[in-house]
Amino acid sequence: MSSHTTTGASVTESTPPRHPRALEPATLIITILLSVGGAVIGLHLVTTLGISANTSVIGALVAMVMGRLSFLGLSRFRSIHRQNLAQSSISGATFAAANSLLTPIAIPFAIGRPDLVWPMLIGASFALLVDGFILYRAFGSEFLPATAAWPPGVAAAETIKAGDRGGRRALVLAGGAAVGVGASFFGLPMSAFGVAFLGNVWALSMFAVGLITNQIVPATTGISLSAAFIPHGVMIGAGLIALFQAARILLSKRTEKLAEDVEGTADPSLASTVSRRTLRAVLRNGFALYLGGAVLIAVVGGLWTELTWYALIGWVLFAAVAAIVHELIVGLAAMHSGWFPAFAVTLIFMVIGLLIGIPVVPLAMLTGYCAATGPAFADMGYDLKAGWILRRGERPYTRFELDGRKQQFISSVIGFLVAIAMVAILWQPFFANAQIPPVSKVFADTITQGLADPGIWLTLALWAIPGALIQLIGGAKRQMGVMLATGLLIATPWAGVLVVLGLIARVVWEKWRGEKGHNEVVLFGAGIIAGDAVWGTAQVFK
Repeated sequence: MSSHTTTGASVTESTPPRHPRALEPATLIITILLSVGGAVIGLHLVTTLGISANTSVIGALVAMVMGRLSFLGLSRFRSIHRQNLAQSSISGATFAAANSLLTPIAIPFAIGRPDLVWPMLIGASFALLVDGFILYRAFGSEFLPATAAWPPGVAAAETIKAGDRGGRRALVLAGGAAVGVGASFFGLPMSAFGVAFLGNVWALSMFAVGLITNQIVPATTGISLSAAFIPHGVMIGAGLIALFQAARILLSKRTEKLAEDVEGTADPSLASTVSRRTLRAVLRNGFALYLGGAVLIAVVGGLWTELTWYALIGWVLFAAVAAIVHELIVGLAAMHSGWFPAFAVTLIFMVIGLLIGIPVVPLAMLTGYCAATGPAFADMGYDLKAGWILRRGERPYTRFELDGRKQQFISSVIGFLVAIAMVAILWQPFFANAQIPPVSKVFADTITQGLADPGIWLTLALWAIPGALIQLIGGAKRQMGVMLATGLLIATPWAGVLVVLGLIARVVWEKWRGEKGHNEVVLFGAGIIAGDAVWGTAQVFK
């Protein structure tokens, strides 16, 4: 690969490669324009279909096309690293606008308190930025390793590499994309099929079990698992064990190898770039920031008029714990499966709030604050995974990787800021036209109507036991309990079957083709996810 394609600058033996800057004028302008488009796509989809599309691949494709143009300095976008910055900004803006901002602020509006939309937007914006900052600082650690699956990130990176190199890689990827688009046309969730080629087999097997169970049980018995809060109990048990497993990693005394310590080895990219000490500090500071955000919401939202002083202190502590636990559970699910049950996990904390008797307005604000964390965390994990794949061949690796990661974070923050501005401008016309995210209506209705079944505590406690046991058996690397609960919380038809078919095809192909087969299934799976993402985004224009 030429030095121009790789870094956009000439590199000599004595000059280490320098990652392209996110704030270069041309890159910054493209980043802002893509972010505006991503925010519009996210707002449209979440208010019409109740979902958000992964626009990362779209951003990469747009950047590739611009790189073929020779005017206004656009040829600089032939650099795969600038393309990576472009896809980071558009995907960040999409998920930020839809999931982290509009969905939370619609909750107080839906309970009849439009005066609390602006306070909620302030709190959600703060949570969004903290969410992204924690992932940026924690990515590459033992807890959130770059070597983990992060399937949409693999899809974005392989799309960029195929566009840069062409050849057989491009053909395999294009074949997967064709399958993804073609099957999506018939309504099949092809991202589920694609992730089966990329993630941990054990984790995805439990994901499939959850998905299939959530399809079969209601169809055969008429019992809704979600209405009975069974998946939520499983997630509570698995999530608690996952937190203990994370604490064990943080407190471990064993020697750790960092990328900077093995720089001269064949592949230093396989080592961590974030030490346990740094990870502990990041999570500690993140919790402190979430405490500050909860205080901010309590002040600007006037919650002191709803709660006694000791209840207000309890609310702030509960909100901060819910925010950081929510983002970690959502992040772990996204890391292994490429799917994140953000709304469902938010529902868990909302239900706990109902059970302990938090009044309507404080609970609506807490639910919105919790919902604001997680999506940006997961999406930035995808983007940094893509960047890691594109940068891992550079030497010296550690310096270039950390520099590139920083530039991606800057591009993502630009996307976040654009999303905040777009939501601030557009929320009133959206809500005036009754364009409210469906999940926000569910949250609002549940908060105002309460829970019909007083025995939910017992249900959550009973189903937490198998969730905890499965998570304990699987260990921190497989996250089997969290993945089972994730599948149980998702009611997408055919998703479980497609994951199983994908896993079978992957095992058979890799056994037949060996190492070549592994590379081929990764490319093919990445192509399927890319095709599904293109189809999902195309529905906006349709």
